[in-house]
Amino acid sequence: MEPGEAAQETGRGAGGRPLALITGASAGIGYELARLFAENGYDLVVNAEDDRLEHAARRLREAGAEVRAVRADLRDPDGVDRLVAATTGLVVDVAALNAGVGQGGAFTDTDPADDQSVIDLNVTSTVRLAKPLLRDMVARGVGRLMFTSSIASTMPGSFQSVYNASKSFVQSFAQALQEEVKDTGVTVTSFMPGPTDTDFFRRAGMEDTKVGTMEKDDPAEVARQAFDAVMKGRGKLVTGSAKTKAQGVADKVLPDRVKAAVHRRMAEPGTAPDDDAS
Repeated sequence: MEPGEAAQETGRGAGGRPLALITGASAGIGYELARLFAENGYDLVVNAEDDRLEHAARRLREAGAEVRAVRADLRDPDGVDRLVAATTGLVVDVAALNAGVGQGGAFTDTDPADDQSVIDLNVTSTVRLAKPLLRDMVARGVGRLMFTSSIASTMPGSFQSVYNASKSFVQSFAQALQEEVKDTGVTVTSFMPGPTDTDFFRRAGMEDTKVGTMEKDDPAEVARQAFDAVMKGRGKLVTGSAKTKAQGVADKVLPDRVKAAVHRRMAEPGTAPDDDAS
């Protein structure tokens, strides 16, 4: 279904507009995705766990969309259930499973609870949300499911080991689903941003790393490329700047041990340049 195309099924947005669900929508790439859907004729169900969600929802309504904000922490199974319940009776035309979290530091130093938090959000909630959404889309014979993967999925994540592994899971999961639903009328898209100017690195405790202090990609441009890809039914792409896309090409040919060593130089604590470390 193209943006703005009228829909006849019950449970659509106001005036029969198509409906998009976006997780992690209070800021960053998720908010920019939601904004693009709103500007292209979609009503929205937006989710995040933080108190910025209502402010984001108000801004999205200014774009003319009907917006339902569901504040829920998807690391908690009850939060996933709350979001699934909020879509009951609705026809979700596009679902963007974007919520994610990272954790920097040596694996031997990180708190096991923080490691588990990465797995719970990036892996477990993604699987639990994808199941009912994809079932409904396949039953209708139409729909678009998109995953925020990461260029990190293509490399061993020294000093960010659980995060990179979680994104490798998302990438493999998305590509497996692409094959499963290829003849159903449903498309599955995964997009792989590089370092992006969001709150990710602060939340991951990586402000003293080279990657945490370097210049980053614009989340609005990352979202624009991802939006265009999902509307065209593309399977996967690296999103962001020319530098990020070049890294994606290099990662296809570099040995894993080389990529792990490069990642260490970017993500090991204390690698931030002295003039930026403050």
